[in-house]
Amino acid sequence: MSQELFDAMCRSIIDGDPEAAATLATRSIDEGLDPLVVIDEGYVRGLNDVGDRFATGELFLPDMMLAARAMKSAVAVLEPEMTRRATRRAVLGRVVLGTVKGDIHEIGKNLVAMMLTASGFEVHDLGVDVPVERFVEKATEVGADIVGVSALLTTTMTGQRTVVERLAAAGLRPGVRVIVGGAPVTSSWAAEIGADGYSEDAVGAVVLAKQLMGVA
Repeated sequence: MSQELFDAMCRSIIDGDPEAAATLATRSIDEGLDPLVVIDEGYVRGLNDVGDRFATGELFLPDMMLAARAMKSAVAVLEPEMTRRATRRAVLGRVVLGTVKGDIHEIGKNLVAMMLTASGFEVHDLGVDVPVERFVEKATEVGADIVGVSALLTTTMTGQRTVVERLAAAGLRPGVRVIVGGAPVTSSWAAEIGADGYSEDAVGAVVLAKQLMGVA
């Protein structure tokens, strides 16, 4: 019976249905299932399927966003039960994420944040128009493993370089890895500014983050 429930959870993520995802999460609690098992055997399967199909061009950005929102809905229901049981998913790493000063684009960043959270990372999203020093302050405060810096404008890309430089000046590099992204950003730009990696989409960002944490 649990397998049927897990399959339905997987389908709710693939369909991008947050209501179904939350309802199934509630049902799993009522049935006394371990929320950690529920997440991994049900919802993560669906998220991985969507990610694979996005990577091959079968699905598109709106599909990814719907799947991530459904995942977020399920986890929101399951988190209180995890707290009650005093169990939590193993945190793969702590990520500070934001869009650089002067740039207010957030769709891509928000999707990366949702995907990283769903994949087991602890994400601290600073939002948009973030001053460089705020990245440094937050990374220090939470003991970040990774700082993700987004820029959608060519005029704000230089902010990514400044974040790398300021983290180094604060003595946080190379322990704190930096990943960059955004429409005008390339792997060559990432290498030029001394970042640890670049991804053109949320799926790639999760893969990269896992690689940097040695859990790929």
